[in-house]
Amino acid sequence: MKIFELKCKAYLKTNIELKSSFDVLSKYLNYSIYQNEIYKNKDTSIKNYCFGNFYPTENDKIYKQNNIYEFVIRSIDEEFITELEKALILNMNNSFLIVLSAIKKEIDQFFIKELYSATPVIVSERKDDNGRQLYWSMDSNGDIEILQNQLQKNLEKKLKLFYPDDMDVSNNFIDEIEIKNIKPQSIYFKTIRNQKEKLVRLIGNKFKIVPKKDDLSQKLAFLSLGVGLGEKSSFGGGFCLGRGA
Repeated sequence: MKIFELKCKAYLKTNIELKSSFDVLSKYLNYSIYQNEIYKNKDTSIKNYCFGNFYPTENDKIYKQNNIYEFVIRSIDEEFITELEKALILNMNNSFLIVLSAIKKEIDQFFIKELYSATPVIVSERKDDNGRQLYWSMDSNGDIEILQNQLQKNLEKKLKLFYPDDMDVSNNFIDEIEIKNIKPQSIYFKTIRNQKEKLVRLIGNKFKIVPKKDDLSQKLAFLSLGVGLGEKSSFGGGFCLGRGA
């Protein structure tokens, strides 16, 4: 198995608050993707990519106008990354940023000793009595087994899409999991509902995960680096870093 990465440099045309940065990047990437004829009419209900936020970070949580920042996009789909690289190199830009460079890299599967989520991992639960979506957290649920099962199911679904012969799954891929945040972490994005702009908050957590050592568990752990851990990867959720043995 391989995953494919684009390391991008972006010039900011305006200040961008940390709270708004996921929304800016997700809309930029989504727009770039759907300019391509291949993806205009393609079923993208299962997202095959993930991305990290701008770095370096800023102490005041504001990415600065006229500065250059990096961000990373990963996917399990080489064609997707190749086509996205072409789109970004064409210097599609908006009122927030312009991508100056996008460098493609192939990453071969390696043994993962630990996974760290660099962006909040989103796991949805039931809706409350008012129809609002609830998300897994220690305060709202606290059931680690439910969390692990949801993370497993999400990765299995994406593994089946690209590696349908590797679906003899019997055990959860997680050996140990540690919650790294004290308070729930958030990703915000804006959407239009009933002709009005609405700010949506996704609630997640940061984790340190020790995967099991068997082949399939390692494959799922590696897959999470390419497609994200949990849900809402196209909004910036579940972007992970892996530490080898």
